[in-house]
Amino acid sequence: MPFATSSIAANLERLRNELHDICARAHRDPATVALMAVSKMHPAEAVLEAHAAGQRLFGENRVQEFAAKLPALSILYSLSPIPCSFHLIGPLQNNKTSRAAELFQAVDTLDSLKTATRLNDAAVTLGKQIPILIEIKLSPEETKHGLAPESLSSFLQSLIPLQNLSVTGLMTVPPWSDDPETARPYFQHLRRLRDENLALHPTLTELSMGMSNDFRVAIEEGATTIRLGTAIFGTRTYTTELSS
Repeated sequence: MPFATSSIAANLERLRNELHDICARAHRDPATVALMAVSKMHPAEAVLEAHAAGQRLFGENRVQEFAAKLPALSILYSLSPIPCSFHLIGPLQNNKTSRAAELFQAVDTLDSLKTATRLNDAAVTLGKQIPILIEIKLSPEETKHGLAPESLSSFLQSLIPLQNLSVTGLMTVPPWSDDPETARPYFQHLRRLRDENLALHPTLTELSMGMSNDFRVAIEEGATTIRLGTAIFGTRTYTTELSS
């Protein structure tokens, strides 16, 4: 299915309508599924265009890339409260935790206690509470990041003392495939992991899963956030890589 053949505003309207239709078929309330616009590798102007079209939740992959966009996004930060939320959805390096704590309203890819501890320390310094998702690696691909699923229960226990981090759920990235149905078992697995740990960790309610090619299946399997980039902004133009 072709994506982003018209304006960002038109793409967002189409996707919101489709989200409602999918939720109706899945007997879900559309208000329980957040649409995240993945603006990585897209210019700040695209973020502003999406914001003007009513989009309020954004995902960025790299600390340095987002920091470079901030001057052009100053108009948003001049408003109070800031009328949008930027989440880090790429791997967080230990040496970037302080900057990430400053820049982002949430971190959706936590997968190590060392990084969590450093992020919590930065949050304490800032007097800030940071919502986090734990990234789970359910794919054998070496390029994928995340915590091993069998380590989730013990990892959740180890995060309890880090009181400036709020663990709100799980996220995953399944292997790429042209067939969205191949992602279904991975989404089902993530949901089971969430459900198995919910009794001991009642704040663990969120499931961030599903991208432009497979978000329909993700919604059917219980996603609370879908992460869409190409479907909103079109194909990315890759330039010189920025370190995260």
